[in-house]
Amino acid sequence: MNPAKLLLNTLLFFQFSQISTSIDTISLSQPIKDGDVIVSSRKIYALGFFSPGNSVKRYVGIWYNQISQLTLLWVANRNNPINDTSGVLSVNIQGNLVLHERNQSTVPVWQANISEASAGNTVAQLLDTGNLVLVRNDTGETLWQSFDHPTDTVLPNMRFGWDKRTGLNRYVTAWKSPDDPGSGNFSFTLDLAGFPQPLLYKDDVKLWRAGPWTGQRFSGTPEMTRTFIFNITYIDNQDEVYLCDGLNDLSTIARMILNETGFLQRFTWNNRDRRWIGYWTAPAERCDYYGHCGPNSNCNLNLTDGFECTCLPGFEPKYPKEWFLRDGSGGCKRKQGTSTCQKGEGFIKLERMKLPDTSVAANVDMNLGLKACEEKCLSNCSCVAYASASAETNRGIGCLMYHGDLNDTRKYTNAGQDLFVRANAAELGKIKRRLALIIVAIVLGVILLGLCFFFLRRRLATRIGERKRQRRRELLFLNSSTRFSEREASISTKGNKEIRKVDVTFFELSTLLAATDNFSTSNKLGQGGFGPVYKGKLSNGQEIAVKRLSTTSGQGIEELKNEVLLIAKLQHRNLVKLLGCCLEEDENMLIYEFMPNKSLDYFIFDESRKQLLDWKKRFDIILGIARGVLYLHQDSRLRIIHRDLKASNILLDEKMNPRISDFGTARVFGGEEILAITKRVVGT
Repeated sequence: MNPAKLLLNTLLFFQFSQISTSIDTISLSQPIKDGDVIVSSRKIYALGFFSPGNSVKRYVGIWYNQISQLTLLWVANRNNPINDTSGVLSVNIQGNLVLHERNQSTVPVWQANISEASAGNTVAQLLDTGNLVLVRNDTGETLWQSFDHPTDTVLPNMRFGWDKRTGLNRYVTAWKSPDDPGSGNFSFTLDLAGFPQPLLYKDDVKLWRAGPWTGQRFSGTPEMTRTFIFNITYIDNQDEVYLCDGLNDLSTIARMILNETGFLQRFTWNNRDRRWIGYWTAPAERCDYYGHCGPNSNCNLNLTDGFECTCLPGFEPKYPKEWFLRDGSGGCKRKQGTSTCQKGEGFIKLERMKLPDTSVAANVDMNLGLKACEEKCLSNCSCVAYASASAETNRGIGCLMYHGDLNDTRKYTNAGQDLFVRANAAELGKIKRRLALIIVAIVLGVILLGLCFFFLRRRLATRIGERKRQRRRELLFLNSSTRFSEREASISTKGNKEIRKVDVTFFELSTLLAATDNFSTSNKLGQGGFGPVYKGKLSNGQEIAVKRLSTTSGQGIEELKNEVLLIAKLQHRNLVKLLGCCLEEDENMLIYEFMPNKSLDYFIFDESRKQLLDWKKRFDIILGIARGVLYLHQDSRLRIIHRDLKASNILLDEKMNPRISDFGTARVFGGEEILAITKRVVGT
């Protein structure tokens, strides 16, 4: 090879190597200026300068590199923006990560507070976890990391909570606005007072509480639990107490953010739709807000009277007037004249509860089981309630006891845990009476089940008898004379068999009486040549239309039989579906599926309603009728002429699709025939 070319290739190789190994790092010799970007090794995250929203101020931040929608995860100088594009992020001679503007000799705009300098022997690296770390080159020791100083976002595998050894508190604070990433009014932190629990604050006021850890989740966050995607870890030992929101599915992109309006949200990225999907939000409903019903109360959104607040057992509203007016913020107080100190008191169990606030007047003993916890609480008159501190583990240990007011309690439908509230003898007596009533109800229920079993056996026997009666009805139905029985002789033998085979349900008269409320006028849909038509509802909830043969009708059993034998053989989306018939006593009825939009004439012959049918809908209806007629004339097993096709016989389903109905005057003709002659005037 030419020596010059060899030298050129060698220089290019070293230049490429330098770029590829330093693309995710900042060092003493390799700072980044405004406009430069470093990217993690797998190109998941990027770090550089940005301006949020409509702002022109410049910040250093971390965002997702492969998501086109700019999503900021961490901001270095959130409270000290740079006013121009002169910013430089570098590792200084002391080994610290610093951000300068204009002249690098000035005081830094922002710097990583490291406990010990490393005299330039450090490098800052952006990892594929989204963590920016400052490490020593010689030992690999991490001197500082962005995960210890989050802004408004918690990323997977980031520790959220406290390092007890150093006093470091990893918590998030919302942005001031979409244009300003500065520290806003809302903060989310792991509160160590009493028994640790995550708390959302607005300034210094509690806004929402996640509750204490129960072994699988926090008491007040039933949705935020371990799944096949998320793997939540909670650690509480002598060195640390923290929450870690990990991922089982490493292909998932997820984050938890406290937005500027005070809502804590967990998002996952949908690659198919290229957008963020909200997975969980808090606070999400009235009972989520801290102390919504005041102290010593229970918030329950499933109460039937519409007011979500109730007092805990042994308590009554502190302000009855406000309580009556649906304002429960004043909470509840102990009922007057009651005592819960060594006078026959005990505990009432409340199930599926969010445990009361553990940061005030609560203490925990992890060496006690639930029974020992009850005894210890009962022996102390100031103990007003207790619960398991590890309800969702198999260890069966952990005693959480409350003294003073019980704050921010609520009831869940399918989550929560047991809370045992201290009550006096009178309250316990009420519970015992309720328990006795429950036992009586159970006994009565067993008796009723026995009776039901007896009646079910009788009903089964009745059904067997009904099947026999059904077969007798079919035979009677087939053997009766019919107008087209002579016509069958001119049709093929196969055609005869198809017509004479009955495949229809026979309804009981009592069933139709119950379904139509005894054929009440309020259920009457209309009147036809056959007779009145009623709307009905079967016991299984199915809606039906019942055509009842009138004694004054010009039609009769022959038209009914004609329709049953024909339409029972027809299956098409543009033909009305016959569900069955009733031939009992003097009643002759046809039962159809219910068409909620009535018939076509109801629309086209009314000046106001016909405006509801635009040309496209009219064309679709015409096309549907044509398909139904084509099926009757050409595609069905039996070739049929309807002979009474008119607007009132075109029914419309819930989607305004047309269904041809009323086959009482229809005729069957041979498979090879295209013409039929009749001597009887039928139809309209």
